[in-house]
Amino acid sequence: MNDTGTAGSPHPDGIQAAISDYIADLAYRDLDDVTRHAAIVRVIDTLGALLGGFFGEPALIGRELAAASPMPAGATIVGTRLKTAPDMAAFVNGTTSRYVELNDVYHWPGSSGGHPSDVLMPIFAVAETAHASGTDFIAAVVAGYEIYLRMSDAVKMKGFDCANFCCMGSAMGAGRLLKLSRSQLAEALSMAVVPNNALNQARTGHLTMWKAVAAGQSGRAGVFAAQLARAGMAGPTQPFEGEAGWCAHVGGKAISLGPLGGHGTPFKINDTLIKPRASCATTISSILAGETAGAAITDADLIERVTVEVYERAKIGMGTGAHHWNPDSRETADHSIPYVTAAAIIDHRISPASFDEAHLRSPKLRRLLEKIEVVTNDEFTHAYENHPVLHRTRVTVRLKSGETFVGESGGDKGDLSLPKSDQEISDKFRSLAEPVLGHRRADVALRSLWALDSVADVATLPGLLAFA
Repeated sequence: MNDTGTAGSPHPDGIQAAISDYIADLAYRDLDDVTRHAAIVRVIDTLGALLGGFFGEPALIGRELAAASPMPAGATIVGTRLKTAPDMAAFVNGTTSRYVELNDVYHWPGSSGGHPSDVLMPIFAVAETAHASGTDFIAAVVAGYEIYLRMSDAVKMKGFDCANFCCMGSAMGAGRLLKLSRSQLAEALSMAVVPNNALNQARTGHLTMWKAVAAGQSGRAGVFAAQLARAGMAGPTQPFEGEAGWCAHVGGKAISLGPLGGHGTPFKINDTLIKPRASCATTISSILAGETAGAAITDADLIERVTVEVYERAKIGMGTGAHHWNPDSRETADHSIPYVTAAAIIDHRISPASFDEAHLRSPKLRRLLEKIEVVTNDEFTHAYENHPVLHRTRVTVRLKSGETFVGESGGDKGDLSLPKSDQEISDKFRSLAEPVLGHRRADVALRSLWALDSVADVATLPGLLAFA
């Protein structure tokens, strides 16, 4: 087996070396109690999101493909008892957990943002096949998050998808569980970085199911890179800093990661945000404000005008372009401020069902969409561009009678950035798990997941979530 590889290159890559050295040295004992708990919370949250997205079309397609490639000693397609190759399980489970837009998100001034929990299901697949302990799995999750988020902070992506960070984080979390050597980790990172650079076209204009699949594809590529490294494959030299490397052509600049989590430096997993609603994070403040403004409105046809005041990034990304007023898919609807505001006013509380075909084709909702305008509020933009990030929005609904209703969100009025209690995490999981598992089984699964740090073998967990 080759154990020299790019780490022994005459032209070493500083970023590659810094990341692979960090992953090789990171131990569970290096994690503080707050970080350990944060990892458990995100495991519960992501598995809940997966159960909520189980019947989505891309999840169904993924399971059909996996069923054609069974592997009895492989990784489980969560929700079933089917096992397949770990990289295929990473693809299906990663796609499924992203489908309903309920997994965590990252908003940090100057960063590329993203959905760091995209690394979690790929790492889970490897943890199962490696028969890792709960503590080893937790450490791998923290490692995957750390690489994803430090890369997101280091470079503002232009034209490329944040799923690229998922590929790197998944490769490193998987590599740690596969007990790769320092140089093998370097090879895995190279084979994640050079061949797998997703374009942001997946999140531009009218969106398709690939919006969720991009996460699964990146996680699959990360796991496969780790498997290749374990088998002795050598990746390209200087994947980041080479003349034709990632920094020059994807990141667009030379980058520096700075200190990574541990030994007095906080772990970045603690900075990710748990979603209270099933929608793109940039639309959630509009949902919360819309729910408040629409609470007393019983007939949307009585509305004359709706004005949504948001921060600039929300206006540009989710409130500009004709497709946001005419969504033709769930994926476009949950990235549309006009749509989510209309649905919040009509439904009074957004749920995954707010994006089903009946809602997408609802004449009443379509009529309301025509009455919605989205505008930038400079004060809200300032609040968003500082730390702690505040997602402030004001929805003003004017009825034909002249009566006006106003709803606000952000800060103490309800904010995506507010920490969630363990009870809120449990309630969210139960709301997604009980419809498929039933109350008793959902409760058993939840108790086991909260005790993840005492689980001897992660392979015992998928069975608790099987229902199909």
